[in-house]
Amino acid sequence: MGKIVCLMGKSSTGKDTIYKELLRRREIPLRTVVPYTTRPIRAGEREGVEYHFTDEEGFQALLSGGKIIEDRAYNTCHGLWRYFTVDDGSICLAEADYLIIGTLEAYEKLRRYFGDEAVLPVLVTLDDGVRLQRALERERSQKTPKYEEMCRRFLADSEDFSGEKLLAAGNPRSFYNDDLDTCIGEIENYLRENL
Repeated sequence: MGKIVCLMGKSSTGKDTIYKELLRRREIPLRTVVPYTTRPIRAGEREGVEYHFTDEEGFQALLSGGKIIEDRAYNTCHGLWRYFTVDDGSICLAEADYLIIGTLEAYEKLRRYFGDEAVLPVLVTLDDGVRLQRALERERSQKTPKYEEMCRRFLADSEDFSGEKLLAAGNPRSFYNDDLDTCIGEIENYLRENL
């Protein structure tokens, strides 16, 4: 039976880079779970790669069709943005292991949907000052920077990944990402032991 590796962490800890690198290296065969979002596409993102991009009407249609596995909604400075995982036929745990990027809340909802043993947490951490610097650099590279939203996300992370919430989620194994190659190597070792 396969597992879903849930890669999570505060914003700008390097989750997207780690996700792409784990898939590129192919040392551990993982299929992707592409989440859905109603937020606008960012520079460099492609439909069906980082996310499936939709709108509120698309979300509501999937919800009424009973296809939503887990969802999170954020009242941003630019309106309501949703992130969600859909039962669209792309996950078959009888055939493979999967990799998904999510939040602590998403991890807990995935566990409720698929069962505790089917979801393996990987928490990426980093110093808040370094995260803030990375977030600012990323936002500056956007065609239309959304600095207010960047700040909202940064502050929301403190609550979303509080010590109490991490404890309630079973204190997921964490990996400090101050050196990308070292961090990925540690994650690969962890996955070899647990998949």
